[in-house]
Amino acid sequence: QVQLAELGGGLVQVGGSLRLSCLTSGSARNRYTYAWFRQTPGKEREFVAVLTWGASTYYAESVKGRFAISGDSAEGTVHLQMNRLQLEDTAVYYCAAGLYLSSDYNSAEKYQHWGQGTQVTISS
Repeated sequence: QVQLAELGGGLVQVGGSLRLSCLTSGSARNRYTYAWFRQTPGKEREFVAVLTWGASTYYAESVKGRFAISGDSAEGTVHLQMNRLQLEDTAVYYCAAGLYLSSDYNSAEKYQHWGQGTQVTISS
């Protein structure tokens, strides 16, 4: 089982950058696919990016070319570098882990473990 904790949220202006980190702990961390989701009040959790256990990456269309997901197996962290941030990127961002997840990466229900979330606010 793996535990997740997000770091790095905050307030940034439109066009700015922010880096989120997901600290992972527990056993068999390299057997998990890790993803970032985000959620705003009254809406469902939305897929942002995924780093599969096979080291592939995929992104939501809304963030492609602006966000980058990466992992550091030695540190046990998964990062989300967010550039050219827009007002609509404002949300609570969650890190998620799915054991050997190999498809349906954008489906929140496929992930067994979640962090507590970190707030990202973009201001004009």
